[in-house]
Amino acid sequence: MKRLEGNVALVTGGSRGIGAAVALRLAEEGADVAVTYEKDEARAAEVVGRIEAQGRRALALRADSGDPDALTAAVDEAAAAFGGLDVLVNNAGVFLLGPLEGMGPAEIDRTLAVNVRAPFVAARAAARHMREGGRIISIGSNVGERAVFPGLALYSMSKTALAGMTRGLARELGPRGITANLVVPGPTDTDTNPADGPNAETIAGFTALGRFADPAEIAATVAHLAGADGGYITGASVHVDGGFTA
Repeated sequence: MKRLEGNVALVTGGSRGIGAAVALRLAEEGADVAVTYEKDEARAAEVVGRIEAQGRRALALRADSGDPDALTAAVDEAAAAFGGLDVLVNNAGVFLLGPLEGMGPAEIDRTLAVNVRAPFVAARAAARHMREGGRIISIGSNVGERAVFPGLALYSMSKTALAGMTRGLARELGPRGITANLVVPGPTDTDTNPADGPNAETIAGFTALGRFADPAEIAATVAHLAGADGGYITGASVHVDGGFTA
């Protein structure tokens, strides 16, 4: 018996990287999965095809997470298409790196809109559709815990905010049997942060294990929290960082 059989999940930013790995793992566990994407329709379609190849229903929804109306509409559309919603994974994010002096209103607003406001908006929309035992899982960042390079202040601030949101959601939604948790990845091999990139050896050296994670390793923890075995975990920040913060 697959542990998410009969469940419906929505993964924001699910066309690539950690988001795609999460979407595919939830489908492997038996869930029907909707993903949002901003621009890359082809990659979103590829994820949908791989989910459907596993015998699950899948849906790709174009939505800029920085647009609260579009994001709310995507949550509502996913729930309508699949008859409800059991799991929300807040994965979409932007990573704007640079010196403090170079971060103007446009950069600040975009980062906060996608990395902070969007998870809250999506959670608010999803909670209207969630049944007993629902799951809200957000994807944080190791640099929200430990900023090892200059230029990370804005991004670190935005990801740190998710811990407070997660604790608040856990208290508010707990009486309905809905859990809320934060998964905090360490360096992970993705398009935006490849394990063979120019600074990869230095970055890997900050971890206790001396390597980058595969996105599937992050997805495995998300799947655990989404399933029945994670039912008594809520309000937690779960570090999957190879000892980055040890």
